[in-house]
Amino acid sequence: MPGDGRGRKLERRFEAPRRLRADRVGSLEEGRSVRTYSPKASEITRSWYVIDAEGMVLGRMASEVARLLRGKHKPTFAPHIDTGDHVIIVNAGKVVLTAGKAERKDVWRHSGYPGGIKHSTYAEQLTRKPEEAVRRTVKGMLPKGRLGRAMSRKLKVYAGPEHPHVAQQPASLLLEHARARV
Repeated sequence: MPGDGRGRKLERRFEAPRRLRADRVGSLEEGRSVRTYSPKASEITRSWYVIDAEGMVLGRMASEVARLLRGKHKPTFAPHIDTGDHVIIVNAGKVVLTAGKAERKDVWRHSGYPGGIKHSTYAEQLTRKPEEAVRRTVKGMLPKGRLGRAMSRKLKVYAGPEHPHVAQQPASLLLEHARARV
């Protein structure tokens, strides 16, 4: 008999295994847990999507792209495995921010050295490196750590309308809810 650490012995009870009740077809009886679904590598299929970012709001588009990169739109989604798809964003230079946030919102970065903090506004970032502004926004919506880095490698961002991934035959994806309201 196992002890409880205080010198006393605990008694062990044997119970008959619980059976599923007939009125609960397809679900387990209370008190039992369901194992976490973990897809095998052979079950994971990755698609390629291309998104035209012209006239889209940055945050709305980025949240949808992060959802695709994580694979949350698939029935085989598991939070601990990368099941997401590849996403190509074109026309990143034509993305918009609402309510004047392009001039008000700052982008911070640090070199790692003392006094090495730098900042600029989103407007400056979008004129200088629009791909980096979109990539940083999407990356902030992904999990942190190895899994998030693996997901962010499947994101390809281009400032212009052309991309070199024609051989993968990406499907065009329309995000109407992410369009800027005029």
